[in-house]
Amino acid sequence: MHPTQVLFPGTRQPVSLPVCDHYAGSEKLMRKSIALQQELGPVFDITLDCEDGASAGNEAEHAQLVGALIAGDDNRFGRIGARVHDVNSPFFEQDVATICTTAAVANASRLAYLMLPKADGLADVQQAIATITRHTSAAGRSMPPLHVLIETHGALEDVRMIAALPQVESLSFGVMDFVSAHYGAIPSAAMRSPGQFTHPLVARAKLEISAACHAHGKVPSHNVTTEIQDTAVVTGDACRAAQEFGYTRMWSIHPNQIKSIVQSLSPADDEIGEAAQILLKARDVQWGPIQHDSTLHDRASYRYYWSILQRGHAGGAVLPAEVAAWFAETGTTAAPISTTLQH
Repeated sequence: MHPTQVLFPGTRQPVSLPVCDHYAGSEKLMRKSIALQQELGPVFDITLDCEDGASAGNEAEHAQLVGALIAGDDNRFGRIGARVHDVNSPFFEQDVATICTTAAVANASRLAYLMLPKADGLADVQQAIATITRHTSAAGRSMPPLHVLIETHGALEDVRMIAALPQVESLSFGVMDFVSAHYGAIPSAAMRSPGQFTHPLVARAKLEISAACHAHGKVPSHNVTTEIQDTAVVTGDACRAAQEFGYTRMWSIHPNQIKSIVQSLSPADDEIGEAAQILLKARDVQWGPIQHDSTLHDRASYRYYWSILQRGHAGGAVLPAEVAAWFAETGTTAAPISTTLQH
């Protein structure tokens, strides 16, 4: 039996996504990002930005470009999404209609997900889902997964209900808008490190988002690091986000950040090796309890080690052949990753 059949019987397996979400808003940067994904493999997602990261004034043409790039042959892995305008923007429905229609090839959508910004609570997310569903259904396609940016007081208050929605697969934290929403009560230093991890109100928001995601099997995605030259800062932020706050994905706003995020949020080779040994032993005894290095393991710990293998596979790690076969069975192939990103 496949590990997921044994470890998650009758339940929905937690969502697994690439650990890095890279944002690009101009045509030049979008095309460069797609070329880099072709080179490195699907170890990171690309979000083509129609909102804050895009220029204002030609919203309709920009949405058409985003849809065309997603539908194009250069989208080899199907791991490109789009950030649309917020539900209260006059451009929201236009973005949805254009991108969901254009990003289709042979009656199948190439759109990995849509990112919804500035939701003010559960009602906004439900409204967005209804609008997206209406447009995709009219085109004879299913709704793409929805990612939601949590950056307002209302969205944070409703975060557990938002995470529970079946259409939602990931929540991201928007630290800059969240801090700004406090109108000076939180200092600007809390938008970057170390303040973003130590200010109580910001740390609370990060923990609420992460906890809501893990409670409902969704992916918590950490906010951007504005430092684009010093990769040690990016690495430090990614490590703190993962180790102290439970984030398993992080935004990138510059190609220099991608390698640091992927390496920091992907499991190390020794972790992958141990997980493989434990799960292969478990398979050999029909998933009953085992002893490994004088430690008892059963299905409770097997679920943890399966998550290590999932993250390793998503990060392009070379898995033992018997373990890699499990991912081939699910229709996913190992990421053809550049050696520059290997551990």
